[in-house]
Amino acid sequence: MEGDSFSGAMANGGGGGQVVDGKLIQTFHKGFVQVQSLLDQNRMLISEINQNHESRAPDNLTRNVGLIRELNNNIRRVVGLYADLSASFARTMDGSSEGDSSGTGIRSSAAAAGHKRIRPA
Repeated sequence: MEGDSFSGAMANGGGGGQVVDGKLIQTFHKGFVQVQSLLDQNRMLISEINQNHESRAPDNLTRNVGLIRELNNNIRRVVGLYADLSASFARTMDGSSEGDSSGTGIRSSAAAAGHKRIRPA
């Protein structure tokens, strides 16, 4: 499994001699699984959008509006997940004295760190 080689390398000190705890590995695994799921969903959305566009049927073109919105939301979520993972990794590598690495929750870390980008409507 891909995650096993990553977690083994990181847990054995792949990050500048520091040992990464199991909770961080779980956070990364969960985050990457969520990202992959969204990317797979995006691939299906793009395929449907292309089929609808090629058909030129009014109903299909109207449906594309909603599909494109869903695609854009998924992309925003992927960016947020990567920001969360980056913040978790940086906190762990910094060895923060506040003990932030003990609470490596994916969604809460980005909101607390202010990494979420808000697009105007």
